[in-house]
Amino acid sequence: MKYFLLYIKQTLRFVLKPLSFVPAIIMMCLIFSFSGQDADTSSELSFQVGIKVFSVANETFDKGWSSQKIEQLSEASQYYIRKTAHFTEYLILAITVAFPLYVFGIRGLWLVILAGSFCIAFAGLDEYHQSFVAGRSPQKKDVLIDSCGVIVGVIMTRIIGWTGRMTVFRPLANRS
Repeated sequence: MKYFLLYIKQTLRFVLKPLSFVPAIIMMCLIFSFSGQDADTSSELSFQVGIKVFSVANETFDKGWSSQKIEQLSEASQYYIRKTAHFTEYLILAITVAFPLYVFGIRGLWLVILAGSFCIAFAGLDEYHQSFVAGRSPQKKDVLIDSCGVIVGVIMTRIIGWTGRMTVFRPLANRS
């Protein structure tokens, strides 16, 4: 029975480990679809996000803003909303790329180099892709912001992985 359970465990690991890259692939498709939107669609999406953010802030902090004031704030915040979206997209991409590499045993500096360079290269390709979309243009500043998100995401993955190894999974490693 012991060997059967060990066989099941190893088989599941063999089957499930490659599937750990699926969230990264989904995130890359999502980023590619966002950058494939024309300028008007992208602006409208950012505007709607701003409306939601300021509506929630209005209700949470009881500001008493009118709907026109919320729209005005959303319009004025477009630049920051877009740049925050860039940072967040690539932070999530870096995490979804770095965790599977971590699962496959890539750690330390190699994890930073592999996950970081892959995600930064994807950011450059994404900006190049935007050059073919109506009303959009590639910007080096966006690649820089994306790279900052990547660095934070990889560092977060290293911290979470190290913490997990030192706390949660340490008792499992000490078993014979």
